[in-house]
Amino acid sequence: MSRMSLRTKLGAVAAAGVMALGTGVLAAGSAQASDHTVAGCPSGYACIYPQDAVPVTPSLKWSRAGTYNLSGQYGWHWVLNNQTSNWKFRLCTGWNGTGNCTNMPVDQWVAVDLTPINSVIVSP
Repeated sequence: MSRMSLRTKLGAVAAAGVMALGTGVLAAGSAQASDHTVAGCPSGYACIYPQDAVPVTPSLKWSRAGTYNLSGQYGWHWVLNNQTSNWKFRLCTGWNGTGNCTNMPVDQWVAVDLTPINSVIVSP
């Protein structure tokens, strides 16, 4: 019985996502914010999808400014910043938006290991 590496799994998930959603959806976009729903993530939201899943329905999504602590989120997840009006979405290693924070690009899919991530920040 062979074991599939995480890199191979993520590649398969990405390939399946491209086939399921269309080739233009997962392509890196411009800095313009999305004006439409993408894979269940409404315009103006930042979304995290279930672990190791093809991005079809987000398991977490935010549209209001604030700092949100994560609970029980481990392993690799697809993340989409579908914000509008140049709003920002950051993933942080500490609780309440502390620690090292990484800006998520607008209109781009990013595979993220959420194991070290403990909070997110949504801000204008």
